[in-house]
Amino acid sequence: MQRALVGNLLQRQVQISRNQITKKVIRSQLPCDVFINHRGNDTKRTIASLLYDHLTRLRIGSFLDNKNMKPGDKLFEKIDSAIKECKVGVAVFSPRYCDSYFCLHELALFVESKKKVIPIFCDVKPSELRAVNKPNLPLRPEEIVRFNLALEEAKLTVGLDFDSNKGNWSDVVTKAADVVIESLIEIEDEQTRNQTTHIVF
Repeated sequence: MQRALVGNLLQRQVQISRNQITKKVIRSQLPCDVFINHRGNDTKRTIASLLYDHLTRLRIGSFLDNKNMKPGDKLFEKIDSAIKECKVGVAVFSPRYCDSYFCLHELALFVESKKKVIPIFCDVKPSELRAVNKPNLPLRPEEIVRFNLALEEAKLTVGLDFDSNKGNWSDVVTKAADVVIESLIEIEDEQTRNQTTHIVF
């Protein structure tokens, strides 16, 4: 009897593991409405993950690299594809954001794809954001121009300011999610209007 009980428990654990893997694979293949652009070392365990979890609970498809990518995925291919498919980008700017090639590349792709970007300035002022050639981030001259154009576009966009020493994480995540929802509704309404305009009577 005890052996049968242990066998049943093991079988249940295997089934639960399979279900979790299946859900993860399905989630990684679903198109996303929101792409969360951030520097992992600065904000992955705070605002980026909290926002991803909050949007997921609201059933809004979101992309966060460590949640949607799996071993074997090609970085640029997966990220570029997710940005092109998404409707809204959330750019979480942090003090060392501009030290990341991926952050700058993703932001530039948002701007070039004419996606709506919602900036969150976390512990950094917009004026402090600038792409420059550094020993740890060697950039070609054309990349510096491309990245700074994207940064300038983000600086000229109304965003959310957050000071982690004084602010409440829950408040900024809720505000950001509200802005994302409003933006998605606006985009949906605009698409509906455009489709209606193209109908020939």
